[in-house]
Amino acid sequence: MSTPPSPPAASTTLARRMIARLKMKHLMLLLAIGEQRSLTRVAERMATSQPAVTQTLAELEGLFGAPLFIRSPRGMEPTALGELVLARAQALLADLDHWAQDIEALGHERAAHLHVGVIPFLPGRMLARAIDGTRPGGQRITVTLHENTSDRLLARLRDHELDCVIGRASAILDMTGLKHTVLYRQEPRLIAHRRLAARLGRKPLAWGELTGLDWVLGARQTPMREQVTDFFLRAGVEPPPPFVESLSAKVIGELVAANERAVSIVPADVAAELVRIAGVAIVRHRFGWTLPPIALFQRKRGAQYQEQQLFAQALRQACAEMAQAPASE
Repeated sequence: MSTPPSPPAASTTLARRMIARLKMKHLMLLLAIGEQRSLTRVAERMATSQPAVTQTLAELEGLFGAPLFIRSPRGMEPTALGELVLARAQALLADLDHWAQDIEALGHERAAHLHVGVIPFLPGRMLARAIDGTRPGGQRITVTLHENTSDRLLARLRDHELDCVIGRASAILDMTGLKHTVLYRQEPRLIAHRRLAARLGRKPLAWGELTGLDWVLGARQTPMREQVTDFFLRAGVEPPPPFVESLSAKVIGELVAANERAVSIVPADVAAELVRIAGVAIVRHRFGWTLPPIALFQRKRGAQYQEQQLFAQALRQACAEMAQAPASE
């Protein structure tokens, strides 16, 4: 694993004081207060006395030059400065955990470990190519994929629990402290049981007829679900209630393949995979709209290690290869 450039010398008096006086146990104490909201419970949890906790908190507030918590009927409430310090402390401890994982990886002759957030509707082949491309020359870099919706993954990225996220770029996302690179755009496809797909493909889609079918859709408030709902509304038809909601593309494929009245709308590249692995069929119809683009999200600040750079490069290459492949029906 490569070593990032040496950090600049502390540029402010506060930074120098923090480097000289702040210890890991202080971060643990602050996070415990933020979680427990009670100095008594924190003292019990940390096997110390309440006066000792109170004294340490006072020293930390002296270091930062302002109160970090205030007492309220609900317990110890963080101030605005306290919220900032808690967020930074959580990020530092998450980085330390990743540091420990990298050290353990070296002990097992692995170069490093990456934590990558991914949204559900991504083609497995693309992810496999990106991961494989992260290990040139047989480098033993390991990867853990964390699947969830974009908003939840980005929150974990800001907290330094993830190294990067492959999600959907959307105006409603909180991009504080983050940057993104658009990778490619996905078009939607209607998938169905093979016999149903053949029948639906013989004529233009009748949205009133589609509402009477058994729909399998993603969870509410996901971009895919919102686009499907909006499409029905613009056609002047009440959106169909799904008989199953799922964030798993594989589960959606299996349900559609097993039910002669089941349909779903998924990205075209995912639909092509479900044809192969689940036996669904793609209805020959183009919707005329695209989903919010797939993008790679990273933190603006902080070192970019070699394995992160390798993954980003391999991911862009995998997306470029997919874009050159023939479009599926």
